[in-house]
Amino acid sequence: MRIHHLNCICACPLGGRLMDGRSGSIFQRGSLCCHCLLVETEAGLCLIDTGYGLRDVQKPAARLSGFFLKLMSPDFREEMTAVRQIERLGFEASEVRHILLTHLDFDHAGGLDDFPKATVHLMAQERDDALAQGTWLDRQRYRPAQWSSRARWRVHASRQGEPWHGFDCVRDLPGLPPEILMVPLRGHTTGHAGIAVKTPTDWLFMAGDAYFHHLEMRWEVPYCTPGLRMYQTLMEKDRGARLRNQQRLRELARDQAGQVVVLCDHDNTEFEALAGRPVGAPVPQS
Repeated sequence: MRIHHLNCICACPLGGRLMDGRSGSIFQRGSLCCHCLLVETEAGLCLIDTGYGLRDVQKPAARLSGFFLKLMSPDFREEMTAVRQIERLGFEASEVRHILLTHLDFDHAGGLDDFPKATVHLMAQERDDALAQGTWLDRQRYRPAQWSSRARWRVHASRQGEPWHGFDCVRDLPGLPPEILMVPLRGHTTGHAGIAVKTPTDWLFMAGDAYFHHLEMRWEVPYCTPGLRMYQTLMEKDRGARLRNQQRLRELARDQAGQVVVLCDHDNTEFEALAGRPVGAPVPQS
């Protein structure tokens, strides 16, 4: 399977260097990528998270929370949407047959509308919480205006088959090869999941928002910027589970180094190392 790394629109949060650890000062906007994966399989294209979509770019105020628009100020560029980058690779939107979501937050599910032929896979608990709209924060993060795809959602229970490296997992996803797994990672949301993809040389494990900064995976003295620590606390649904799963991810990265590559959705350093290009550049045109 061939994997393409896509940054599907950067968020530009208040706090600059306090958030991303890379910006010049705390007084400028920072930069946090939205790292999505496009996997070429024999069953068609599979997209892992979607980032922001075309309609988010065109009418952000109609689809996204005013609170998060002010806080994150996304760099809305149509050429950075998943669908436009997939077209740059020579594919059509209709060739995306499956989308696997780590969770339904607005910056991960905004592109669902752009792929009308895709089955959307997510955890059942994530679907239930998103539909319930139970709290003010839920109503800001879960945006029904992005969900024209609801009839194509396929939800999964938290355990199907043998564990993967000690994690419960969902195997044998309908229509997808056995080399792609969903791994529940409760914490950031109660239905949050990671997606594991077997490559010819190793496993690539997209941990979504289970962590936000690459140094959080450092075994000795993990580190996260102050701004991202605050943001994770703001967004967490289950603090105990989030911290336990971060520790398990650190153990996985340490114990399976060279066999499992752990990455998250919003770290520019990880994205640039894996994609081989700056976060502001779309995928090279085929």
